[in-house]
Amino acid sequence: MIAAETFFQALDARGFGPYLGVPCSYLTPFINYAIGSPRHRYLAANNEGEAVAMAAGACLAGRRPVVMFQNSGLGNTVNPLTSLAHPFRLPLLLITTQRGEPGVPDEPQHALMGRITEPLLRVLGVGCALFPDSDALVASRVAEACTALEAASLPYAFVMRKGSVAPHALTPQPAPAYRAGQVLPGAAPDAPPELARMAAIEAVAGAVPAHAALIATTGKIGRELFTCAERPGNLYVVGSMGCASSIGLGVALEQPRRPVLVLDGDGAALMRLEALASIGHYRPPGLVHVILDNGMHESTGGQASLSATVDFGAVAAACGYASAERVVAGSALRAALARALGSEGPHLIHARVQPGSAPGLGRPTLSPVEVKARFMAFLAA
Repeated sequence: MIAAETFFQALDARGFGPYLGVPCSYLTPFINYAIGSPRHRYLAANNEGEAVAMAAGACLAGRRPVVMFQNSGLGNTVNPLTSLAHPFRLPLLLITTQRGEPGVPDEPQHALMGRITEPLLRVLGVGCALFPDSDALVASRVAEACTALEAASLPYAFVMRKGSVAPHALTPQPAPAYRAGQVLPGAAPDAPPELARMAAIEAVAGAVPAHAALIATTGKIGRELFTCAERPGNLYVVGSMGCASSIGLGVALEQPRRPVLVLDGDGAALMRLEALASIGHYRPPGLVHVILDNGMHESTGGQASLSATVDFGAVAAACGYASAERVVAGSALRAALARALGSEGPHLIHARVQPGSAPGLGRPTLSPVEVKARFMAFLAA
């Protein structure tokens, strides 16, 4: 058993942080220490996959994030680990517990995952080792993890067994006050869209300042952004559907003075709706979240999404966004962007767009690794 401070000191020496995650009783001392320490920042996530996506944004912004979660939630990380961290080669340090460890009494729901935690990590391409449970092992295990992270530029995990960390009391934190945002007057819910999606993307790209980061969700939105407004400050998210807004949150928290715009889709936003709660809670001032809503999953053949019965603006305002509005025309979109970029956010713009995409639409000619390297250089400049 080690003190939480011992391990944090070893990570501090290597420049790790921030810390993100979802609680587990095995992790309680570790998370309690991070919450109470004035030198560290802990960001609570709504699920484990969201934590990985937020960490991806922090990593792109030049940080060395640490993601912590119970192994029962390892399944929630499969998509962002395989289709975000792997193609973009993001060296994220993970700490997953091993509830259901063979031979250790536990709840029945943990038995299967307890047996397969390490094999599953390795199948996912994530190297792993046991979390150090004695002071003598801390330095060598951290050094081995750093070597693996730097050599492969891929996630690496510590598997934490029961009793690895000594208890650490939680420093009570004041509960944040509820802050509903403002829903601005906009188009009626049933107003027909006047904008083609490409035209909406061109309007966004034309409105952003040169130093703004622009993050586009997977599918045709990213492809159309590459076609009409390719630039070093763009991040084209491939796979990891629904994670673009969490990546944007991670970037915006690390660089709060930089405008960060997220081009999301209705299906992607609905897939990870919890991201709106996190964005509204942490309130990054430079984040503008644009949902391009054509009411369908166009990349897979035009199947209807559930967006027709969802008021994204009301959801965002209830979650704590500073403002939200709905637009259907190009002039209204440009005006909404000007308002959002001219005031402290986060802001949501729900842009209803017409179905259909540009004929002969291509794909980004840069690999995810090339996109990552260029985007990180842009953020570091």
